[in-house]
Amino acid sequence: MQTLSKVWLFCVLLLISSVASANLTIEITRGSDQALPIGVVPFAGNEGLPEDVAQIVQDDLERSGFFAPLERSAMFDRPSQAADVEFGTWRSLDVRYLVVGRAQQTGSGYELQFDLVDISGQRPMISETVTASSNDLRGAAHYISDQIFEAITDIRGAFSTRIAYVTAQGLGDNMQFGLYVADADGRRSQQVLTSDQPIMSPAWSPDGRKLAYVSFETGKASIYIQDVNTGQRVQATSFDGINGAPTWSPDGRRIAMSLSKDGQPEIYVLDVANRSLDRITNSNSIDTEPAWSPDGRSLIFTSDRSGGPQIYQTSLGGGEANRLTFTGNYNARARFSPDGEEIFLIHRSSRGFQVAKQNLDGGRLVVLSESTRDESPSVAPNGTMVIFATQQGNSGVLSAVSADGRSSFRLPAAQGDVRDPAWSPFLN
Repeated sequence: MQTLSKVWLFCVLLLISSVASANLTIEITRGSDQALPIGVVPFAGNEGLPEDVAQIVQDDLERSGFFAPLERSAMFDRPSQAADVEFGTWRSLDVRYLVVGRAQQTGSGYELQFDLVDISGQRPMISETVTASSNDLRGAAHYISDQIFEAITDIRGAFSTRIAYVTAQGLGDNMQFGLYVADADGRRSQQVLTSDQPIMSPAWSPDGRKLAYVSFETGKASIYIQDVNTGQRVQATSFDGINGAPTWSPDGRRIAMSLSKDGQPEIYVLDVANRSLDRITNSNSIDTEPAWSPDGRSLIFTSDRSGGPQIYQTSLGGGEANRLTFTGNYNARARFSPDGEEIFLIHRSSRGFQVAKQNLDGGRLVVLSESTRDESPSVAPNGTMVIFATQQGNSGVLSAVSADGRSSFRLPAAQGDVRDPAWSPFLN
């Protein structure tokens, strides 16, 4: 199993294309049959604003898979505050929750007042005023979505988080690679790095301020750490052979990675402050793609020690690694759910390579995605969605599927391939 050379070649080939814009667009591909009916009324006063706040909120909630928004064309009443809501009107439209609001421009930005109303219970659930700077109206809208989502589901909303991803431009020897970050809905993209050599495997620090990633800019694989806001970066490792698959510990003090400096690729842990390196695995097999448990006490990783790629777990306190996956002959790139009770991974089924999850208690593996060339899953910080890379026709795109597999959406770029997504932690 010539995993390392195949992995690098496979990723490079998938990145080859041209990208006109790094902003991504949303395409809902599957809705949940258990989604809650909700109405998001256009905000009064929104006409003079550069963004349609209510539309952003509606799109956020629909994308989560938890909600089925009412079409605006079906709204024959458009209240702007909770006191004006006629409950009978909205019950006749089968709306269970209603969002209403008002928007106005102020000297320093915008003021948004919104109410969340429980139509079934005939009561207001939230009434809040949000201020936004002139260049962060979308951020304020995502915040409103977070509040609504949590009030109804008791799960913290992740609409204000970000995603990192890799793009490529050009063909053959004239390639330009880019590392980008964007809102969780793919908008407001910002370039973090550009290079004429491949960039791979971005990973967020737990405070959301830095990215670790692999770059080939020196002619070989090296791991870098870069501040997203300032652009300041340092080279963390540049050993002979593979320097790959970096992932931050929950406390932000260490980075696990796969290195082949001593022969076969093994799992190592780097202390970010003093650059000391601890070897975690020691086998005759290829060990790669580490991920930390939420408590920081163990690592899961991909290994071919059983003959094909499977997921193993090892304690940082020592001891033998335990095999976790037994369904099928290919399971790779696992990531923990935030509560540590499940892992999300790439499973090869009879249809191809698909995103799946496995409960660590029962061990049952369930395929979530409907696409067949999936890779690089990354879990939302609230555990409700998994973003991953896949193929749409001849192009690489990002897709996301809910943790229960009931809903999904796609995030294609205007042109070309997008790969290696990484979902940020909560940012505040």
